[in-house]
Amino acid sequence: MKTQALQFNSIIETIYNLPLEDRLEIINLLEHNIADTRRNEIDNNYKEAQQEHKSGKLKFSSKIKELKKML
Repeated sequence: MKTQALQFNSIIETIYNLPLEDRLEIINLLEHNIADTRRNEIDNNYKEAQQEHKSGKLKFSSKIKELKKML
């Protein structure tokens, strides 16, 4: 764990020493990477929900008491 923290700190220090344009590009790359990761998570959750629905594992209700019981 300590080695990872040292590596992280080394990466951060390296980034801080880059020219402004490079740092801005890193921000752009990270933002796009994070958005892609979240999209993939949403897609995976959707596919999992579809499978659960097909297998009959999903239950639906509009009644509060029933929803609380499902939790």
